[in-house]
Amino acid sequence: MRPRPGLTWYNASKGWVITATRSMAAELAPFGIRVNAITGCHDTPLLDTFLDHAVPDARTKLVATIPLGRLACPTDMALAAVYLCSDEASMVTGVALEVDVGAAFEH
Repeated sequence: MRPRPGLTWYNASKGWVITATRSMAAELAPFGIRVNAITGCHDTPLLDTFLDHAVPDARTKLVATIPLGRLACPTDMALAAVYLCSDEASMVTGVALEVDVGAAFEH
């Protein structure tokens, strides 16, 4: 959601996922099929490739910028998916749900 320098194609792929989600949601809604995406700042092995290892305590400094004080974990993503698959989300389609621990507020 917030592109980083030097990652043009990675950033563009995320934009494509959001646009494709919205497009597929519009196309498949008449068939009762909902399409959504889950986005955010997650603690996965890929995160280490984005951290500047020249900066001491890069992970600690990143977490310090997050309003909720921690990175999202796989369980957080799974719970978002459970919600989107539930009857409670029956009217939700074409959404990129940000499970981002408040990172959208970073400046």
